[in-house]
Amino acid sequence: MNPMTPRPSPIPPAIAALPRDPRGYPIPAITPRDAEGSPTFAITGTARTLVCAVERRCSICGTPMAPGPVYRVIAAAETEALAAAQAAGRTATNKAPSPEPPGHRECMLFAAFTCPFLARPNARRGQDAHVFGESLTRGTARGSATDDHSGTQIGGAVAGFADFEFRYTPGEQVAFLFTGLTELRPHHLGADQIPELTAVLAALGEPPPAPTGEPCPPYLLDDESAAEARAREILEAAMARQRGGGAGG
Repeated sequence: MNPMTPRPSPIPPAIAALPRDPRGYPIPAITPRDAEGSPTFAITGTARTLVCAVERRCSICGTPMAPGPVYRVIAAAETEALAAAQAAGRTATNKAPSPEPPGHRECMLFAAFTCPFLARPNARRGQDAHVFGESLTRGTARGSATDDHSGTQIGGAVAGFADFEFRYTPGEQVAFLFTGLTELRPHHLGADQIPELTAVLAALGEPPPAPTGEPCPPYLLDDESAAEARAREILEAAMARQRGGGAGG
């Protein structure tokens, strides 16, 4: 995920506690580090994403997500499709696989206006991705749409979902599917979400508490070898369970 722009704006405490790069940008939990330990913002780390998915951690702040809805920032085409299903009274499901993992509501409200790839509809994908057999091409713009009823421009939305599933294929990214739309907050620019985040943090009190009170674990901070080691532990445990199940069957 791209760097999050530091600006005088509301910031969830769990994000404020993240490491920052030399320019002051908070570094999301899924952002890998290179050999020198510098964040590579244009890349979503597969090891880090897998850890967050398995441990049900927010992809932005790295702290646990409680049972209940999860959130992500979606593009205009997805927003249009979900809004149309909602208006027609159909069950709204995000059926397109995505390499973008979920997070807390307040963290995704923050990401909507601070991550350059999410904040503007003319932002372009920084890398190719292959998920569930679908190809997402580097350089593809997120795009915008026009609401048929109001005529307003839609650049995307912060969307809540009742549940998600994920799949990891070696050599590819972790892919996510989301079901059971619980909330849809469209925007033209991500900055349109600032008032909502301000209200959320104000309602939580001063200073607002972290979502779980648990900090981001060390293996999702600056040490890339620790993130990769944790992902290997998860994969080895999964393979051991499969072998055990096969032996028992």
